[in-house]
Amino acid sequence: MRSVDSPVPWRTALKIAGAAATALPPERVPLGAAVGRVLAEPVHAGADLPGADAAAMDGYAVAGTGPWRVVGRVLAGGPAWAGALGPGQAVEIMTGAVVPPGAVAVLPYETADLTGATGWTKAHIRRAGEDARAGDELLRPGRVVTPAVAGLLAQAGADDVPVRRRPAVRLVVTGDEVVAAGVPRAGQVRDVFAPMVSALVTAAGGVVADRVLLPDDAGLLAGCLAATDADVVVVTGSSSAGAADHLHRVLDELGARRLVDRVACRPGRPQSLAALPGGRWVVGLPGNPYAGLVACVTLLQPLLHGLTGAARPPAPRLSVVGDVTLTPPATLLVPVRLAGDHATVVPGSRPASLAGAALADALAVLEEGWHSGDPADLMMLT
Repeated sequence: MRSVDSPVPWRTALKIAGAAATALPPERVPLGAAVGRVLAEPVHAGADLPGADAAAMDGYAVAGTGPWRVVGRVLAGGPAWAGALGPGQAVEIMTGAVVPPGAVAVLPYETADLTGATGWTKAHIRRAGEDARAGDELLRPGRVVTPAVAGLLAQAGADDVPVRRRPAVRLVVTGDEVVAAGVPRAGQVRDVFAPMVSALVTAAGGVVADRVLLPDDAGLLAGCLAATDADVVVVTGSSSAGAADHLHRVLDELGARRLVDRVACRPGRPQSLAALPGGRWVVGLPGNPYAGLVACVTLLQPLLHGLTGAARPPAPRLSVVGDVTLTPPATLLVPVRLAGDHATVVPGSRPASLAGAALADALAVLEEGWHSGDPADLMMLT
């Protein structure tokens, strides 16, 4: 068990979380279920793409020089033209149809001049194998399956896809004062972490397996961490040093290896990352909602990216404008809205309030020496 006397610098915590985990084992899923998942193996073309010379426009496939005489029609998906076109011959052809041997161009309907007087400047023929040859590597492991990637996989003939298993997350919300639904009474607070963390987990490629609402009880917390097959357990509201904050002691009792105990950032200092025996992970979030969001961006998202095998998205860097007071050496994360070539600080942000973050596009990472108008990294929220 490792204890740290001083908080970990924010960028160091980000790197530790991103490098902590290795990608989960692969599984094969139907192509329709693969969007948003991460490829676990290279994908190769099963055949030439396209498989034959094909028309790129509706029009006339022509052979030789004009004038051309139309001798037939070829439809997409229909039988190929028997034989080859001779000089001066043309066939009416649809987009995607196989171009007859001998054709030198497809003249689009809109500009076709079958007399040959205007000639042609572009062939409008997709040649066999121009996108890929059979056996060519189309995509490398680690690529997220986007809609365009799914389309390419379909072109390659894939029916199922090797992707990384989604990390399963158990969300444990602690606090005697927390209620799961409805308007909280005096002395109560609504659980904001279930919807917020669930959305973040989904966006990072994971799935929330279950959610548990616990009172402030060390024994119940220990049982909740031990009795789960989830890859990651996210614990909210128990990572500080108060009388009701039991996470650190419970982790020690379970033989966990603590990688991050506290982070030198505002808000979100009392956040933690630990490895449980057996290859499972625990992320501790502060109980204040905005501080918890900062901790999600700092520790939980990078950890999930590591488990899915996805590369962490690069942080855009823009000029940030706003009235902000820094307190070095802590890194300050503030909500900002994008405004063309710069970002503006959303005023009034507080650790217990999500009002500013809800209006923001990103969190700006403001570090020692920053002044209004200077560039800063942005952790995107959308």
